Amino acid sequence: MRKALLLALAALFPSLAEAHPHVFAEARLEVISDDAGNISELRNVWRFDEVFSSSVLMDFDKNKNLKLDPDEAATVGQTVKDSLADYGYYMNINANGKELKVAQPDTINVLYQDGKLLMFFIVKPAEPLPLKGRILLGVWDPTFYTSIDFNRDEDMATDGKAITACKRTVIRPDPDEVMKQNQDKLTAAFFDDPAGTNMSKLFAIQLELQC
Repeated sequence: MRKALLLALAALFPSLAEAHPHVFAEARLEVISDDAGNISELRNVWRFDEVFSSSVLMDFDKNKNLKLDPDEAATVGQTVKDSLADYGYYMNINANGKELKVAQPDTINVLYQDGKLLMFFIVKPAEPLPLKGRILLGVWDPTFYTSIDFNRDEDMATDGKAITACKRTVIRPDPDEVMKQNQDKLTAAFFDDPAGTNMSKLFAIQLELQC
Protein backbone atom coordinates (compact mmCIF):
# COMPACT_ATOMS: atom_id res chain seq x y z
CA MET A 1 0.00 0.00 0.00
CA ARG A 2 2.82 2.42 0.84
CA LYS A 3 4.36 1.97 -2.62
CA ALA A 4 1.01 2.57 -4.30
CA LEU A 5 0.38 5.59 -2.13
CA LEU A 6 3.64 7.19 -3.16
CA LEU A 7 3.75 6.25 -6.80
CA ALA A 8 0.18 6.21 -8.02
CA LEU A 9 -1.32 9.04 -5.99
CA ALA A 10 1.64 11.35 -5.51
CA ALA A 11 -0.31 14.16 -7.13
CA LEU A 12 -2.84 14.02 -4.34
CA PHE A 13 -0.27 14.53 -1.58
CA PRO A 14 0.70 18.19 -1.19
CA SER A 15 3.90 17.26 0.66
CA LEU A 16 5.15 15.55 -2.50
CA ALA A 17 4.10 18.25 -4.92
CA GLU A 18 6.08 20.60 -7.09
CA ALA A 19 5.17 24.07 -8.30
CA HIS A 20 3.61 23.26 -11.64
CA PRO A 21 0.93 20.83 -12.80
CA HIS A 22 1.88 17.22 -13.55
CA VAL A 23 -1.60 15.70 -13.39
CA PHE A 24 -4.66 16.97 -15.22
CA ALA A 25 -8.34 16.43 -14.48
CA GLU A 26 -11.48 17.59 -16.21
CA ALA A 27 -14.02 18.50 -13.55
CA ARG A 28 -17.68 19.18 -12.95
CA LEU A 29 -19.11 20.85 -9.85
CA GLU A 30 -22.81 20.95 -8.98
CA VAL A 31 -23.83 23.32 -6.19
CA ILE A 32 -27.10 22.22 -4.61
CA SER A 33 -29.41 24.34 -2.43
CA ASP A 34 -31.99 23.10 0.05
CA ASP A 35 -35.47 24.35 0.91
CA ALA A 36 -34.09 26.42 3.80
CA GLY A 37 -32.05 28.58 1.44
CA ASN A 38 -28.62 27.06 2.20
CA ILE A 39 -26.00 25.41 0.04
CA SER A 40 -26.45 21.80 1.11
CA GLU A 41 -24.19 19.77 -1.20
CA LEU A 42 -21.22 20.18 -3.50
CA ARG A 43 -21.16 17.35 -6.02
CA ASN A 44 -17.78 16.73 -7.64
CA VAL A 45 -16.75 14.72 -10.68
CA TRP A 46 -13.08 14.44 -11.68
CA ARG A 47 -11.86 12.69 -14.84
CA PHE A 48 -8.07 12.28 -14.89
CA ASP A 49 -5.64 12.24 -17.78
CA GLU A 50 -4.58 8.91 -19.30
CA VAL A 51 -1.00 8.95 -17.98
CA PHE A 52 -2.01 9.41 -14.35
CA SER A 53 -4.93 7.01 -14.77
CA SER A 54 -2.58 4.33 -16.11
CA SER A 55 -0.22 4.77 -13.16
CA VAL A 56 -3.09 4.26 -10.73
CA LEU A 57 -4.21 1.17 -12.61
CA MET A 58 -0.68 -0.22 -12.59
CA ASP A 59 -0.38 0.04 -8.81
CA PHE A 60 -3.90 -0.89 -7.71
CA ASP A 61 -4.80 -3.60 -10.25
CA LYS A 62 -3.66 -6.42 -7.98
CA ASN A 63 -4.94 -9.29 -10.14
CA LYS A 64 -3.49 -7.72 -13.32
CA ASN A 65 -6.69 -7.97 -15.37
CA LEU A 66 -6.22 -4.44 -16.72
CA LYS A 67 -9.21 -2.98 -14.90
CA LEU A 68 -10.17 -1.85 -11.44
CA ASP A 69 -12.44 -4.42 -9.86
CA PRO A 70 -14.89 -3.12 -7.22
CA ASP A 71 -12.59 -3.91 -4.30
CA GLU A 72 -9.60 -2.31 -6.05
CA ALA A 73 -11.62 0.80 -6.91
CA ALA A 74 -12.79 1.00 -3.30
CA THR A 75 -9.15 0.92 -2.15
CA VAL A 76 -8.29 3.83 -4.44
CA GLY A 77 -11.31 5.78 -3.18
CA GLN A 78 -10.43 5.19 0.48
CA THR A 79 -6.81 6.16 -0.15
CA VAL A 80 -7.85 9.44 -1.72
CA LYS A 81 -10.44 10.10 1.00
CA ASP A 82 -7.84 9.65 3.73
CA SER A 83 -5.07 11.60 2.02
CA LEU A 84 -7.14 14.66 1.07
CA ALA A 85 -8.94 15.07 4.38
CA ASP A 86 -6.50 17.74 5.61
CA TYR A 87 -6.88 19.70 2.37
CA GLY A 88 -10.65 19.95 2.19
CA TYR A 89 -10.80 17.71 -0.89
CA TYR A 90 -9.54 20.71 -2.87
CA MET A 91 -12.89 22.42 -2.24
CA ASN A 92 -12.56 26.15 -1.59
CA ILE A 93 -15.45 28.25 -0.29
CA ASN A 94 -15.43 31.94 0.48
CA ALA A 95 -18.68 33.37 1.84
CA ASN A 96 -18.62 37.16 2.19
CA GLY A 97 -14.89 37.13 2.87
CA LYS A 98 -14.90 34.16 5.24
CA GLU A 99 -13.17 30.92 4.27
CA LEU A 100 -15.33 27.87 5.05
CA LYS A 101 -14.44 24.20 5.34
CA VAL A 102 -16.25 21.10 4.18
CA ALA A 103 -17.01 17.85 5.97
CA GLN A 104 -15.54 14.55 4.82
CA PRO A 105 -17.50 12.78 2.09
CA ASP A 106 -19.12 9.48 2.99
CA THR A 107 -17.17 7.85 0.18
CA ILE A 108 -15.20 8.64 -2.95
CA ASN A 109 -16.46 6.51 -5.79
CA VAL A 110 -13.94 5.41 -8.41
CA LEU A 111 -14.30 3.97 -11.90
CA TYR A 112 -11.78 3.20 -14.63
CA GLN A 113 -13.42 3.73 -18.03
CA ASP A 114 -12.01 4.21 -21.51
CA GLY A 115 -8.48 4.49 -20.15
CA LYS A 116 -9.31 7.23 -17.67
CA LEU A 117 -9.81 7.31 -13.92
CA LEU A 118 -13.11 8.81 -12.80
CA MET A 119 -13.82 9.96 -9.25
CA PHE A 120 -17.14 11.30 -8.01
CA PHE A 121 -18.16 12.32 -4.51
CA ILE A 122 -20.31 14.70 -2.48
CA VAL A 123 -19.08 17.06 0.21
CA LYS A 124 -21.16 19.28 2.45
CA PRO A 125 -20.26 22.59 4.10
CA ALA A 126 -19.02 22.00 7.63
CA GLU A 127 -21.34 24.76 8.86
CA PRO A 128 -24.55 26.30 7.53
CA LEU A 129 -23.93 28.20 4.31
CA PRO A 130 -26.88 30.50 3.58
CA LEU A 131 -27.32 31.91 0.12
CA LYS A 132 -26.65 35.50 1.12
CA GLY A 133 -24.21 38.06 -0.23
CA ARG A 134 -21.22 37.03 -2.34
CA ILE A 135 -20.12 33.40 -2.37
CA LEU A 136 -17.09 32.11 -4.29
CA LEU A 137 -16.62 28.39 -4.90
CA GLY A 138 -13.68 26.70 -6.57
CA VAL A 139 -11.83 23.41 -6.77
CA TRP A 140 -8.04 23.56 -6.87
CA ASP A 141 -4.93 21.83 -5.57
CA PRO A 142 -3.06 24.31 -3.33
CA THR A 143 0.26 22.71 -4.31
CA PHE A 144 -0.27 23.43 -8.02
CA TYR A 145 0.67 19.81 -8.82
CA THR A 146 -2.76 18.76 -10.06
CA SER A 147 -4.62 20.95 -12.52
CA ILE A 148 -8.39 20.71 -12.09
CA ASP A 149 -10.07 22.32 -15.06
CA PHE A 150 -13.64 23.23 -15.93
CA ASN A 151 -13.74 23.24 -19.71
CA ARG A 152 -17.18 24.84 -20.00
CA ASP A 153 -19.04 27.32 -17.83
CA GLU A 154 -21.81 24.73 -17.66
CA ASP A 155 -19.44 22.43 -15.78
CA MET A 156 -19.95 24.69 -12.76
CA ALA A 157 -23.65 24.12 -12.31
CA THR A 158 -26.32 24.99 -9.75
CA ASP A 159 -29.52 23.21 -8.80
CA GLY A 160 -32.31 23.91 -6.34
CA LYS A 161 -35.17 26.40 -6.08
CA ALA A 162 -33.44 28.75 -3.62
CA ILE A 163 -30.29 29.12 -5.67
CA THR A 164 -32.19 30.35 -8.72
CA ALA A 165 -32.51 33.72 -6.99
CA CYS A 166 -28.74 34.17 -7.14
CA LYS A 167 -26.79 35.65 -10.03
CA ARG A 168 -24.31 33.05 -11.29
CA THR A 169 -20.96 34.01 -12.86
CA VAL A 170 -18.03 31.78 -13.81
CA ILE A 171 -14.76 33.65 -13.27
CA ARG A 172 -11.90 32.60 -15.56
CA PRO A 173 -8.62 34.43 -14.83
CA ASP A 174 -6.52 35.48 -17.81
CA PRO A 175 -3.19 33.60 -17.38
CA ASP A 176 -1.22 36.34 -19.11
CA GLU A 177 -2.72 38.99 -16.85
CA VAL A 178 -2.06 36.89 -13.74
CA MET A 179 1.58 36.50 -14.75
CA LYS A 180 1.91 40.21 -15.47
CA GLN A 181 0.41 41.24 -12.14
CA ASN A 182 2.62 38.83 -10.19
CA GLN A 183 5.88 39.00 -12.14
CA ASP A 184 7.77 40.45 -9.17
CA LYS A 185 6.90 37.38 -7.09
CA LEU A 186 7.70 34.72 -9.66
CA THR A 187 11.27 34.08 -8.63
CA ALA A 188 13.09 30.79 -8.09
CA ALA A 189 12.75 31.32 -4.33
CA PHE A 190 9.00 31.65 -4.74
CA PHE A 191 8.67 28.30 -6.50
CA ASP A 192 11.13 26.59 -4.13
CA ASP A 193 9.30 27.77 -1.00
CA PRO A 194 8.56 24.57 1.00
CA ALA A 195 5.47 26.25 2.45
CA GLY A 196 3.95 26.28 -1.02
CA THR A 197 2.64 29.08 -3.21
CA ASN A 198 -0.73 30.59 -4.01
CA MET A 199 -0.32 30.12 -7.75
CA SER A 200 -3.17 27.62 -8.00
CA LYS A 201 -5.61 30.12 -6.47
CA LEU A 202 -4.48 32.87 -8.83
CA PHE A 203 -5.22 30.71 -11.87
CA ALA A 204 -8.28 28.91 -10.48
CA ILE A 205 -11.67 29.02 -12.17
CA GLN A 206 -14.34 29.99 -9.65
CA LEU A 207 -18.11 30.14 -9.48
CA GLU A 208 -19.42 33.40 -8.08
CA LEU A 209 -22.92 33.58 -6.60
CA GLN A 210 -24.45 36.96 -5.82
CA CYS A 211 -27.55 36.42 -3.70
